[in-house]
Amino acid sequence: MLLEPDIKAQLAQYLEMMENDVLLKVSTGSDQVSNDMNGLMNELEMMSSHIKVEKTELERTPSFSINRIGEDTGITFAGVPLGHEFTSLVLALLQVSGRAPKVDQKLMDQIKKVEGNYHFESYISLSCQNCPEVVQALNIMSVLNPNITHTMVDGAAFKEEVESKKIMAVPTVFLNGEEFSGGRISLEEILGKMGSAPDASELENKEPFDMLVVGGGPAGASAAIYAARKGIRTGIVADRFGGQILDTATIENFISVPRTEGPKLAASLEEHVKEYNVDVMNLQRAKRLEKKDLIEIELESGAVLKSKSVILSTGARWRDIGVPGEAEFRNKGVAYCPHCDGPLFEGKDIAVVGGGNSGIEAAIDLAGIVKHVTVLEFASELKADSVLQDRLHSLPNVTVLKNVQTKEITGTDSVNGITYIDRATNEEHHIELAGVFIQIGLVPNTDWLGDSVERNKFGEIIVDKRGATNVPGVFAAGDCSDSAHKQIIIAMGSGATSALSAFDYLVRN
Repeated sequence: MLLEPDIKAQLAQYLEMMENDVLLKVSTGSDQVSNDMNGLMNELEMMSSHIKVEKTELERTPSFSINRIGEDTGITFAGVPLGHEFTSLVLALLQVSGRAPKVDQKLMDQIKKVEGNYHFESYISLSCQNCPEVVQALNIMSVLNPNITHTMVDGAAFKEEVESKKIMAVPTVFLNGEEFSGGRISLEEILGKMGSAPDASELENKEPFDMLVVGGGPAGASAAIYAARKGIRTGIVADRFGGQILDTATIENFISVPRTEGPKLAASLEEHVKEYNVDVMNLQRAKRLEKKDLIEIELESGAVLKSKSVILSTGARWRDIGVPGEAEFRNKGVAYCPHCDGPLFEGKDIAVVGGGNSGIEAAIDLAGIVKHVTVLEFASELKADSVLQDRLHSLPNVTVLKNVQTKEITGTDSVNGITYIDRATNEEHHIELAGVFIQIGLVPNTDWLGDSVERNKFGEIIVDKRGATNVPGVFAAGDCSDSAHKQIIIAMGSGATSALSAFDYLVRN
């Protein structure tokens, strides 16, 4: 039996929601993945009278497609979609059977209007928490538009194909045989990349807001909810809703929730915000802030939004080392997410740059997958908690290099090594390896502000205890501000604080 009893019980409830019959066309061989796939197909067929299974030959073996009776829908799974992709399988079954996807009507209309033939392939790993959003988005597009097809490819089941295409990070999406995107990408972003983005003029003509939140992470979501509850005209403009938590695998310190995953929490935040009358403008990046009679936020699209008060909650991003080879080999051996990309380096030598908690946690995780891990730390001692250091030192396939400076990440088409300098002797050394995971902390997303708002030497926005900046009516919250600690729960609290303070400012002015 492939499915655990509790998963099976959960699945049975979902399958009861199927509206019409679906046909699973299965192409399998004699390998272990094929055996698992056959087992899964048998279990699905036994669990629902709406599911029929038919043997066939598809482009890849093992794989299966999910179809309406008498009509190919273009959704194929190459590999067994368990792990993080189990939800993708369940949703595909429901949507092909006739249940409408949970997507805004405007987005559905956009998808249906797409002309031309598009064949997407997404390369994923079952341990990647960012991959399901991409898989599910492309499946929805395939369900809604007959000119679009999508195949999910499990990299572990098709290693030769992954290596021949030099895929070293997941999710990686190919469109009509050419690389289309790398990393997490939302349904809206996919449509935008295909040339179906919202027009800037739609934003240009909006009435001024009472409170405009710039950034859609935990701080921004919290600020928007608190503002909307006051009954004032509230908007959120965000590069991507959810922010940095979308790239966070496991969250175990969000009080009252013992354990969750970043993407799951981001989805909950968005759902909560949409309970209120908040104008959410996604896929928009701020370019300039100027204080006039109203506060103006100019977007990269050219549109200008106006508001009586503004909350800056643009968060932070992974800090780059800033050495040759880092940008050139991003997603070609240079990686930032050990949970997502670790399985692609199975049996290979890799390095982790950074000796803080995130670096050492990454090294411990990766040591269970890869052949050997080398940790490079600039300081003379590791900065991680002692419990993590003890665990690290107990592992037989980890080497720790302290007091070293990364000089270059080397390679041709992909990473083949790292060069570092021993800071004590000034000697240069080179290690041959296949991947480098960079874990050296965060940098705030505030470059676009220039001198319009006061920032400290780290680029963080300086705020008082009410979240106010040096510009009247402009507040800041979360990881882009000079808060003492960068934590989700602290960001949410500061978002609420800044919204209440901004409301107070509106009342008094």
